Amino acid sequence: MQVRTEFPHQVEVVETLWIPMPDGVRLAAKLWRPAGAGRWPAIIEYLPYRRRDGTRTRDNAQYQWLAGHGYACLRIDIRGMGDSEGLLHDEYSAQELQDGLAAIGWIVAQDWCDGQVATIGISWSGFNGLQLAALRPPALKTVIAVGFTDDRYATDVHYIGGCLSKDNFDWSATMLAQNDLPPDPAVVGPGWRDQWRARCAANTPWAHLWFAHQHRDAYWRHGSVCEDFAAIQVPVYAVSGWADNYSEAVPRLLAGLKVPCRGLVGPWAHSWPNDVSVGPAIGWLQEVVRWCDHWMKGRDTGIMAEPMLRVWMQESLPPATCYTHRPGRWVGEEVWPSPRITAERLTLGADGRLGGQGAGTRAICSPLWVGLTAGEVGRYGDDADWPADQRIDDAGSLVFTTGPLAERVEILGAPRLHISFAVDRPLALAAVRLNDVAPDGASTRVTVGVLNLTHWRGHDAPERLEPGRVYDAVVELDDIAHAFPAGHRIAVSVSTSYYPIAHPSPEAATLTLHCPESALDLPVRPPRAEDAALRAFDPAEAGPETPATRHSAESSPRRVVHDLLSGRHQVDFPRWTYALTMEDIATTVTSAGMVRHEITEGDPLSAVTTTEYRVTLARPDATIGHHSTGRLSCDATHFRLETVLTVTENGQPFFQRSWDERIPRDHL
Repeated sequence: MQVRTEFPHQVEVVETLWIPMPDGVRLAAKLWRPAGAGRWPAIIEYLPYRRRDGTRTRDNAQYQWLAGHGYACLRIDIRGMGDSEGLLHDEYSAQELQDGLAAIGWIVAQDWCDGQVATIGISWSGFNGLQLAALRPPALKTVIAVGFTDDRYATDVHYIGGCLSKDNFDWSATMLAQNDLPPDPAVVGPGWRDQWRARCAANTPWAHLWFAHQHRDAYWRHGSVCEDFAAIQVPVYAVSGWADNYSEAVPRLLAGLKVPCRGLVGPWAHSWPNDVSVGPAIGWLQEVVRWCDHWMKGRDTGIMAEPMLRVWMQESLPPATCYTHRPGRWVGEEVWPSPRITAERLTLGADGRLGGQGAGTRAICSPLWVGLTAGEVGRYGDDADWPADQRIDDAGSLVFTTGPLAERVEILGAPRLHISFAVDRPLALAAVRLNDVAPDGASTRVTVGVLNLTHWRGHDAPERLEPGRVYDAVVELDDIAHAFPAGHRIAVSVSTSYYPIAHPSPEAATLTLHCPESALDLPVRPPRAEDAALRAFDPAEAGPETPATRHSAESSPRRVVHDLLSGRHQVDFPRWTYALTMEDIATTVTSAGMVRHEITEGDPLSAVTTTEYRVTLARPDATIGHHSTGRLSCDATHFRLETVLTVTENGQPFFQRSWDERIPRDHL
C-alpha cells in the first residue's frame, strides 16, 4: 500500500476535542480538517476502541488522507471509553445512539462544518452508523458501513442460526479487557483515577446479559436495522469481504433498502479494503471520496452509474488454513436481488447423489469432533483462518455429491438447503457445508450455515421438537461468490455437530433427512459480458500513521489437539496479541489473549470455553494492568459463567472482582 503525504489540502489536527452531551457528559474526539478558514462536510467514526492509544495509528492513516481531500473527519470515543466521560454498560445501547445524535447536532453547529455529516465505520462503527441513520438525524446525509450486520441476533457474535456462537462468551471477555482501562491523565487531568475506579466498578461481563436473551426478542430487535429497512432514508455504501463472517449483510441490506445504495464485497477478512491480509487490496479511500463527493458535494463521480452490487468472484483453490491472496475477478449486478441469478434446485438423493432422485431416508448422529478444524474467518481483526480439508469433517457427516461438472458453474448469493427432517431428541441442530471437491478428492469449504432446529418456525418462537415427527426447515448458508471448475464436484455435507462454531445440543441427536424432499437451492450466476468493462479500482493508498514502534509479542497459536486416549478435544485461538509503543504520547500498550474450547467425545455436556486476557498500559506516570480469566460450562439445564478480574496500578491491586452465575438454557 502506498503511503501518501501530500494532499490537495493541508491538514490541521486537533488531538482532543470535547463534545458536550445533554446530560453534561463530554465525549472525547480527534479532529482532522483542511487547514485555514472554510466549512467542510464532516465524516465521523464513533467507536469504543480508544482513539488516543487504541486505534491511533490506523486513524491517522485514514483520516489525514480524507481530510486532505476536503473533509472534516472526527474519530469519537463512545461514552465511558477512551477519554470520554460516563460509563458504558452494553453495546449499541439507546444511550449510545442518543449520544451519537447529540454529537451530530453539535458538529454541524461548528464553524468548520458545512452542516452535513456522513458516518463511516468498520464493525461496531458500521453497526451504529446504520442504527443512527434509522433515527433520521437531519444532518446525516449518507452512511458508509464496512464489516457490519443488520441483524444483531442471528448474524452477529451471539447466536448464529439460533445456535450459541463460540464468539458470544469470547467477545464478552474481549470487551471486559477493554472496559476498565482508564482515560489518559494528559487529557482529562487529575480526576482520571476517579473515572478509572468508576469504570472498574461498572465493568461486568456482558455475556450475562446476552445469555439472558437466548432467542430473538425485543433486546435483539433493538439496533437490528433489518427490523425496519424503511427507517433508513439516506444513501448507504455497504462493504465487506468473503472472509468476513459479516459478508451476508451486504446483499441483504441492498435487497431491503429503498434508498440509493451500493454494495461491495471483496476477498477480504474483517478489514478496510485498502489494508488487507487477504488480497487483492483496492484504493478504498478513493472510493470513499467518490461516494462522499457525489452525495455531499454534488459532484458526478460516476459511482452511481456503476452496478448496484460489485463482488470478487473467487476461483477455486485447494483447501488451506491460510490464504493471503484469492484469485478471481470483479463482477457486477445492476440490481439486487438480480433477476439474472436463478436458484438451481438439486435434490438430496438417498443414494448420496446431489441432484439424484433416490427416495428414502439418510440418518446421522455426528461425533463431537466434527467442526474442530472449521477455523475462524473474520470478526477478530483482519486475520482469517480457513478450515482444513473437508474430508475430515465429512467422515462424521452425511455427504451428497454431484458427478463431475461438465462445465464451469459460478454462484453468487446465499445457498439454501431445504430439509424435511425428523430427530430423536427434543433439542438438535443442523450444520450444512457447501464444498468444492477437486478431481483428486481434496474438498474445500465454500460456505456454511447452521440452524438450531427448535427455531424451525423462526428465531423468535423456539419450540421443543417432537421425536419422530417430520418437520420442514430451511438452513441458509452465508452468501458467497465462487466458481466451480469443470471436472470438479459440488458437495453438500450435513452434520448434527459443528463445535466450537456452534455450542452442542445437550444430548447427542440423530437427524433423519427425507430424500428427495430435501433439496439445495444453488444461486447460479450466468456470465455477464459487461464485467470485463468494469472500472478498475485505484491502487491502495493511505496517509502516514502516527509514530509507533511494534515489538514482538508472544501469541498462543491456533491449535487443535485430539487426545486419543481420553477422547478429549481442544481448540485454541489467539486474541488481540500485540505490543506497541506510541512515542508521540509516550505510551506503550501490550495485549495478549487466548480462548480455548474443550470437549470430550460422546459427552456434549463436557463442552468448556476458557478465556484469558492480559493488557498493560504503560505511561510516564503509571503502569496499568488488566488480567481476567473466564470459564463457560454447562449441564443439561443451565449454562455456568465464571469470571475473575484483577486490575493493577504499578503492580499493586487496584480493583478485584469475580462472578459465578448460572443461567437457564432456553432451547439450546
